[in-house]
Amino acid sequence: MNTPPPPPNAPGHAGPAPSREERRFLEGPYPRRREMRFLWTVLREFLRGFRALQFVGPCVSVFGSARVAESSPYYALARELGAGLSRQGFTVMTGGGPGIMEAANRGAREAGAPRWAATSCCRTNKTVTPTSTRGSSASTSSCARCCW
Repeated sequence: MNTPPPPPNAPGHAGPAPSREERRFLEGPYPRRREMRFLWTVLREFLRGFRALQFVGPCVSVFGSARVAESSPYYALARELGAGLSRQGFTVMTGGGPGIMEAANRGAREAGAPRWAATSCCRTNKTVTPTSTRGSSASTSSCARCCW
């Protein structure tokens, strides 16, 4: 029987090494000026994201596994979901990755509706599938720390 891989935060798990910025953030408290600059950087990133989404209209987010093959019944279901949401007048927003997210974007594209991909620029998946109309990305520095 196959055992699942340990979660990323499990002891002994060899995940990607933290970036220089992440290590610096985790080192501890800094002078107030530096902390204030960091706060303004995070705020600016959030405002940029909110402005990008301001005119999207009614939107439904579809996030799912990136490891679902195109031959899977779940892929077909997500594709139907994307098309159905689009026919109802919703913009389909996904994580921009492959699998379920690609299927929802593809269904929306086939229905002729707008699609949006929001990525987190993490080190493991930086690409957005070509089925997305528009995309937005947020840096790991702020959004990942806010449980984005």
